[in-house]
Amino acid sequence: MASPPLAVPHAETGSALELLTVPQVMARLQLGRSAVYDLLRSGQLASITLGRARRIPAHALTDFIRTRLELDAA
Repeated sequence: MASPPLAVPHAETGSALELLTVPQVMARLQLGRSAVYDLLRSGQLASITLGRARRIPAHALTDFIRTRLELDAA
């Protein structure tokens, strides 16, 4: 069972910044764990580390998808 995404208050807008776990990103991209970690390791997908936990900001996932769509369209 997937846990709900974490929300962190955003200082400038007061809105919540959604943080996703690796399994949540795996489900959204329909990729395996190794593929997601390869994207993180290569810097194609931004993340933060909290202790031993890796979290991916939802906007980083959106940016990654947008960039890939632009590259494929070119």
